[in-house]
Amino acid sequence: MAEPRYGEERKQMGSIVGDRPKISVIMGVYNGADRVDEAIASIRVQTFTDWEFIICDDASTDNTWEKLVEWSKIDSRIVPIRNEKNMKLAATLNKCLEHASGSYIARMDDDDYSYPWRLMAQNDFLDVNTYYAFVSGQVNGLTKEFGIIEDYWHRKEFPEKKDFLKGSQFIHPATMFRKGPLMKAGGYRIAPETRRMEDYDLFMRLYAMGYIGCNLQRPMLRYTVDFDKTTYAHRIDEVKVRYQGFKALGLLPWGFIYVIRPLIVGLIPHDTLMEIKLEDNGVDLRKYRRRHRRRRK
Repeated sequence: MAEPRYGEERKQMGSIVGDRPKISVIMGVYNGADRVDEAIASIRVQTFTDWEFIICDDASTDNTWEKLVEWSKIDSRIVPIRNEKNMKLAATLNKCLEHASGSYIARMDDDDYSYPWRLMAQNDFLDVNTYYAFVSGQVNGLTKEFGIIEDYWHRKEFPEKKDFLKGSQFIHPATMFRKGPLMKAGGYRIAPETRRMEDYDLFMRLYAMGYIGCNLQRPMLRYTVDFDKTTYAHRIDEVKVRYQGFKALGLLPWGFIYVIRPLIVGLIPHDTLMEIKLEDNGVDLRKYRRRHRRRRK
């Protein structure tokens, strides 16, 4: 028997009373046919159900688009859109924003998995705490080396401007924004240096505008970790993003040493760097090494 369609009742009510989904989940996908199903499924099982899921296929060359269309037939809350040519993530997310009708904008990546309580927890926080422009949370990291690592890269609950010297203080795909501040910031900045830094750039720009965010002290999603994706060219891009962001935040000149930090860090081998970061975050790698060895036997 065919799976029932979801969202039709809400859409029919919307045509009568002008209702719109409370939350717009946005996601860009490029050649993600082999991984997008789990990401979509994780949003469909959320305890909070008043959402739309806008997914932009960034001119994939596999069957990603066909998969998205099939999902939209199963669940009408899923809205696939498509780029005619590959535009990269920042431009793709901006296109999603153009189609978003929710008051809150939740991010999602095609290789991550949102836990069922995520949208409800973040929606409730923003409803009550009107002082905050966005909310993120903790994540569990999925690594090739150690499997799942609980509380991966723990984030401070209430970051301040100076904390951005150390790096981005919010995990992008675990974040939900109020649409107003996000649009006032101009969405995601499209520039060569923001190719993999669009989130860090955005968070610093929001803080420079006087907005602030909070990290819930509970895991919001399972985050796929791949240190191998970061090249030295990306480190150079990060230097540029840091310089512009720190300047806007009033962290220069005294914070200049942190501007060039990515260049120094980029000289460290990936595996060693990952272990340093995890141990600095209080992760007992011995436990995960033992567990990983047992699984491989």
